[in-house]
Amino acid sequence: MKACFQGFIKNLKKVNKMARPGRPRKTAEAVVKDIKRKTRRKFNAEEKIRIVLEGLKGEESVAAICRREGIAPTLYYKWSKDFLEAGKKRLNGDTEREANSFEVNELRKETDGLKMVVAEQALEIRVLKKDLRGLE
Repeated sequence: MKACFQGFIKNLKKVNKMARPGRPRKTAEAVVKDIKRKTRRKFNAEEKIRIVLEGLKGEESVAAICRREGIAPTLYYKWSKDFLEAGKKRLNGDTEREANSFEVNELRKETDGLKMVVAEQALEIRVLKKDLRGLE
């Protein structure tokens, strides 16, 4: 917390040095917005999952978790929605197993071979039928 405050003071001094006579100074709100924009925290996947799971446990309110982690409740709910949708997609993927490209190629080769066999047998049946008609 102390380091954050020191960083704020340092940035405020920079802004004041940049202000020239006749040139308007930035307001405190503008300075704070600039600092927040530059120091915005980025959460990795593990942190997002941890935060969402804490909210799903229900031991603590979502608002309290968001305050503690420094995020907006809307961001929490977006992460929660993404988390649940990804889980649903993965579970559907387990029941409808996706074939890899090697398996697909092997199945295509097998299908082509079977089509050739069927075509040869159909041709053979035609020839035999013509021969039978000639014998009658």
